[in-house]
Amino acid sequence: MTTRLPHALRSDATDNRARILDAARALFSAKGLNVSIREIARRAGVGPATLYRRFPTKQALVTEAFADQMRACRAIVDQGSADPDPWHGLCLVVEKICELHARDRGFTEAFMSTFPRATEVTAGREYTVKAVTELAQRAKEVGRLRADFLVPDDLILMLMANQGIRTATAAGQVAASRRFAGFVIQVMQASPEHSPLPPAM
Repeated sequence: MTTRLPHALRSDATDNRARILDAARALFSAKGLNVSIREIARRAGVGPATLYRRFPTKQALVTEAFADQMRACRAIVDQGSADPDPWHGLCLVVEKICELHARDRGFTEAFMSTFPRATEVTAGREYTVKAVTELAQRAKEVGRLRADFLVPDDLILMLMANQGIRTATAAGQVAASRRFAGFVIQVMQASPEHSPLPPAM
């Protein structure tokens, strides 16, 4: 019996960690980052002390909870940067980043917040801003992006506006975000073409 105990403890610890992260993602997504640690622990079915053993700070919990989204964000800007047409690449980044953020309110807050010890979130944000800045400069050089578009100022403004979209369903949220991205892209163009917008629903 004693030989099985360490494995059982490791299994319980792994299960607790998974439940904590699932609860944190759900609550951050629904309520934003102001949700309390006690509420996350309660949702996960563990005590606050157990949560703090796994994640000593809220910043550590936020970093781990949004690790997948940060990787997805990096993949989006890498895909856009690799496009030989910088304007097409920038449009792709705007569309996909707006959709990514529309799916998770908490991620938008984490992305735009400053957590001194959440180094991976900070590094991910800096990587995204740097890549979008370079892509925007290339799009300006070919005459497709308006000269007064600013990164990171206008990028953050876009994410703040996108964060304000509220609908009754997740599908509606994504559809509204896609339409919003269509408006943003038209405004960004040096010579607006007013192409058809995505449907509202």
